[in-house]
Amino acid sequence: MPDAQTELRYGNPFELLVAVILSAQCTDKRVNLVTPPLFAAFPTPEKLAEAESDEVFEYIRSVSYPNNKTRSLIGMARKLVADFGSEVPATIDELLTIPGVGRKTANVILSVVYDRAAMAVDTHVFRVSHRLGLVPARAATPLAVEKCLVRHIPEEKIARAHHWLILHGRYICKARRPECETCYLTDLCAHYAKNHREKQ
Repeated sequence: MPDAQTELRYGNPFELLVAVILSAQCTDKRVNLVTPPLFAAFPTPEKLAEAESDEVFEYIRSVSYPNNKTRSLIGMARKLVADFGSEVPATIDELLTIPGVGRKTANVILSVVYDRAAMAVDTHVFRVSHRLGLVPARAATPLAVEKCLVRHIPEEKIARAHHWLILHGRYICKARRPECETCYLTDLCAHYAKNHREKQ
């Protein structure tokens, strides 16, 4: 995957921030169905900041936790307008002050928008990192996994490696049944080596 990148569709940093907030515990495919009409209705932080909750909810009702995400989106837009001149900030400390933005979301923005060496750890990255043996079992939190990966992956590859791990987890190293028979990393994979030994 030489050109690994996010599968979320967006046209600017504000739209990506909206999409990443919506993607929490929801598929990118579902988010990409929801966002075109949402972006058309609320194309700027100012428009979204002025919206009523029930207006936004109608556009995102099919994603997971639509009530919470409605509050987060409106709160995010108001924060951008009030404190950041309607621009998506470029530091993790500033991003973490925004409603609906946790460390994973902040790192996605830093990586994708600002091309920083930031490692966003979602469920795919967490799972694949452990299965491959890129991180030790004691790295039991997303932050511990992030720190370990950033320490050992060359800085210029970190942003792309984030997408490599996500896409590998989404399409090959799946949660319930990893497709080891089609995986091209079995010769490097701790999970495969352990299971292969047990079956012999």
